[in-house]
Amino acid sequence: MRRYIQYLFRLFFLFPVSLIAQENVTVWTLQECLDYALINNIQIQKTKVNQLSGEEDVKLAKAQLFPSLNASVTQGFVNYPSRDIDKNNSYSGNYTVNANWQVFDGLRRKTTIQQQEIQNDVNWLSIEQSEDDIRIAIVQVYMQILYTMEAVRVTSNTVEVSEYQVERAEQLLLAGDISRVDLAQLQSQLSSDRYQLIAAQTTLESYKLQLKQLLELDILDDIEIVMPAVTEEDILAPLPPKQVIYSTALAVMPSIKSSELNVDIAELDIKKAKAAYLPSISLNAGLGTGHLSGTDYAFGSQVWNSFNESIGLTVSIPIFNNRETKTAVNKARYALTNSQLDMLNAQKELLQTVENIYLDAVSSQHQYIAAEEQVRATEESFDLTQQQFMLGMKNTLELLTEKNNLLLAQQQELQSKYMALMSIQLLNIYQRKPINITY
Repeated sequence: MRRYIQYLFRLFFLFPVSLIAQENVTVWTLQECLDYALINNIQIQKTKVNQLSGEEDVKLAKAQLFPSLNASVTQGFVNYPSRDIDKNNSYSGNYTVNANWQVFDGLRRKTTIQQQEIQNDVNWLSIEQSEDDIRIAIVQVYMQILYTMEAVRVTSNTVEVSEYQVERAEQLLLAGDISRVDLAQLQSQLSSDRYQLIAAQTTLESYKLQLKQLLELDILDDIEIVMPAVTEEDILAPLPPKQVIYSTALAVMPSIKSSELNVDIAELDIKKAKAAYLPSISLNAGLGTGHLSGTDYAFGSQVWNSFNESIGLTVSIPIFNNRETKTAVNKARYALTNSQLDMLNAQKELLQTVENIYLDAVSSQHQYIAAEEQVRATEESFDLTQQQFMLGMKNTLELLTEKNNLLLAQQQELQSKYMALMSIQLLNIYQRKPINITY
């Protein structure tokens, strides 16, 4: 655990301090962050646009069931350069109206409509998935901010204690009760504590920046986080059985519903591929007329005399198409298998996620209970050691050791506290329960 804390401190130092002057300061609760992000997050807005595009695809697929109607007008000019003819130029015009209607295509169009409607449902689920992703990200960053805010408070208190110890050590040095080496050690510890405080403050600003980015806030907007009134009841809240959480998540999480609908789409792909084995029937009808200059007939007469009506029926019977249909059917079956495997994989990933979060919640609750006891014990030990140091009964090394033990215990308590709180809120998301934090 000591190595973990040292690594955490080193990680803090990697984040740069923002030097940009902030103008707008807004205080945010966790629920306010979630509500704002669901409206303003760019990724969510993009998934909503994709859903609207999917609705257009459904309308297009349904429109393919109806006949099509087209009109055309063609005007032509021909030049004859020969000198042996009376008129070197000729003008022509053709006017047509055509209607086409595919009566039967092996139900491919109806199958396409079904697929597009299911895909539209998948697009709706993509919106829900994006909303869940942003909820999870905001909960994680928000809890990191709360943890770091308390870490700053703890480190600030540690700096105050170190300052007091240095002042007292200077007095003891003048009285001849300690050596200059002892004072130098305490001064070095004070410098280290101040450095750690700056690092914690820098990390806090970095997490705030991450939250700003998730909220799509302007660069000049600054945010302040409301520290909730977290109680032991919040941290040690009883959890439902793991199997109950997983079963609930299977029923409500959009990633699982999407994978199931993708299986339905793949099954319809097989049906659509098999339709190529069946004949197709289409009707066509048309009206047309035209005219040509340089004849003995007037324009009106030509148009009337050239007027024609046509109607036709086409039956297309597939006989041999170089194995294209069979290959398409086989590939559709393979795609169905992949979709089924993707569904199983999504279920297993959800199970792993729920298990990991559940384990984090349970272990963090137990660690919090142990950390509380450890903090009480180390606080008492540090107070006694500090009093004995002031009386010359303990040396500097013993004092610094007890102080570092107290700081480590406090860090472990904070870590377990907010890890438990974050895990509980994440489990609420996977069960479609509201975020439960009291302010």
